[in-house]
Amino acid sequence: MQVIEIKSYLLVFLYLNMISCGHPADRDNNSAAVRNANPIGYDLSNPDKTIILPPVLIEISGISVIDSTIVACVQDENGIVFIFDITKNEIRDQLIFHFPGDYEGIASVAGSYYVLRSDGTLFETGNDRSSVISEQPGSTVRLPADYEGLCYDRRNHRLLIVPKNNPGRGSEDEKKHPVYALDLQSEKDTVKAVLELDSQSLKDSVKVALEFDLADITRYAAENHIEISDDEKIISLMVSDIGIHPISNMLYAISAVNRMLFVFDEDGTITYIEELKPELFSMPEGISFLDNGDMLISNEGRTNPASILLFRYRTK
Repeated sequence: MQVIEIKSYLLVFLYLNMISCGHPADRDNNSAAVRNANPIGYDLSNPDKTIILPPVLIEISGISVIDSTIVACVQDENGIVFIFDITKNEIRDQLIFHFPGDYEGIASVAGSYYVLRSDGTLFETGNDRSSVISEQPGSTVRLPADYEGLCYDRRNHRLLIVPKNNPGRGSEDEKKHPVYALDLQSEKDTVKAVLELDSQSLKDSVKVALEFDLADITRYAAENHIEISDDEKIISLMVSDIGIHPISNMLYAISAVNRMLFVFDEDGTITYIEELKPELFSMPEGISFLDNGDMLISNEGRTNPASILLFRYRTK
């Protein structure tokens, strides 16, 4: 297997620091007697399909839909993109892009795959396997946040990146959880700026797209009788992955630590929260959507095998 071409971008989180995916068979669950869709159109207590993943994906950490049958996956130990068929339950291809590391998010964009490492390094791999470009030198500054959430914003042709924890803790922004945007329309200039560590160019290319207001999230949770930690006095938003709904354009965020699904509108205002059942969601680390609105959530293997759960989108 040849090594594919890789461009490793040390994402602009230096600047951001300054400004603040032998196996058991699948299980079709269509025999469930009653489907009770929640206000956003899913019955999260009854997945329509449970896809048990092979052992190599036990540490699955991110997924991104390629088409109606294929998803791209990463796991948080190996620098490999796994191309997985959710109908045949098999790995179709494995694309090696880098050394082992803590890889957390993936986004599929027009034949390319962007992979987010927890330290803020973003890798882009293509379908050309003829050459390899070594990782470019960059900053060794340690960032104040782990980065796990990554998705493609198709309407605006940009990547959205969300830190797991809030990098503004201890500052006046500690109640705001940022969502960063990397504009792919100016990708070449952005890459050049990153490699040169040109702060002004970084500022022009990467912006805070929106912010999640933790106080509003806490208030929503309290009003809807969702448990809040007494220690923190605010609800814990530890983002594991994000995805944009293809029909409603709402932004979905998975929080694996406390097993919660958060839904925000395009301005970052909280519109829905649901606690996820631990017997189904052992460690929900990835989220993505089919074009028809069906939702996929991946789970790392813990007490249960690693899996991808499919939830049909049900409109009223």
